[in-house]
Amino acid sequence: MAERFDVIESGGERGRRRWIGLVVLALLLVPAVSLLVSQDPDPAPAPDPVSPPAPGPIRSFRTIDNPPNVLHAEATERGGDEVLDVVFPHGARAKVRYPAELGLADMGSRPFQGVWVEGSYRQFVAPYGGEMQITQGGEPIRNYAPNVTLWPRQAGSGGYGQVLMFAFGPWRLAMYDRGTGLSFEERTALAEGLRGKVTKDGYLVLSVEDAGDGVRLAQPGGTVRGEPVGPQLWFGGGAGTMVVLTPAPGCERTATVPDVISGRGRPVDSVCRGDVQVTVTGSQRFRDQVVQGIRITHE
Repeated sequence: MAERFDVIESGGERGRRRWIGLVVLALLLVPAVSLLVSQDPDPAPAPDPVSPPAPGPIRSFRTIDNPPNVLHAEATERGGDEVLDVVFPHGARAKVRYPAELGLADMGSRPFQGVWVEGSYRQFVAPYGGEMQITQGGEPIRNYAPNVTLWPRQAGSGGYGQVLMFAFGPWRLAMYDRGTGLSFEERTALAEGLRGKVTKDGYLVLSVEDAGDGVRLAQPGGTVRGEPVGPQLWFGGGAGTMVVLTPAPGCERTATVPDVISGRGRPVDSVCRGDVQVTVTGSQRFRDQVVQGIRITHE
């Protein structure tokens, strides 16, 4: 080896030394290049034809053209306005009259209801994206009743834990647990005690039966940390314009903005129409039309 380097570096003609040096350099580069090529990552393996493909990502709420968990009740026209018959989750009926330009019927509505389980407050929410928003194509952890399943904690859900999903006809309600979560017995009592009835016009009415005193639904006017938790109807949602109707006896004295509205960080207006609080977020024009034009009468 020493003799070869001696030949390259000394002795003989200058041109001959240059030629030999190039040959040796080429011989040294070949294994180096081969080593670099061998370090490239292997191509991704072909998917297993036996395994089902992974579920695709849920579409953004902005792009859901027909959200599956929203009721589009039919409104009647009256002198440039629309009149919509609504039913709140506790069964109370009302007529909502508003300028037709607002299009509340087209926005669609979803129920909301707070519940107390052995002194712990929880919420029933109708996910805007329906069942797939909770399941994401997966399998439940367990069943608590024929219409109640338990699902893993969702990514990005903050302090919320596992999810109980209730099926009532076409409706899907989610109860997001918190902290250490309810016990098995508490979840079972809730799953077996909560009843849901779908009215002929498609609204969901909730009640509790055979669950003892440990499970009770929040009543109109009920609050937690100053926020209304009783029955509500949410119009719109996703990432867009939203109107919330909240039955609230003595509304002028007790009205506060529901968390689903205040948590959006957008301009909000609110007005009382009798014993119903109307809260709206959206453009200035839309908010003005709602506050000035909406009327609510109880049946």
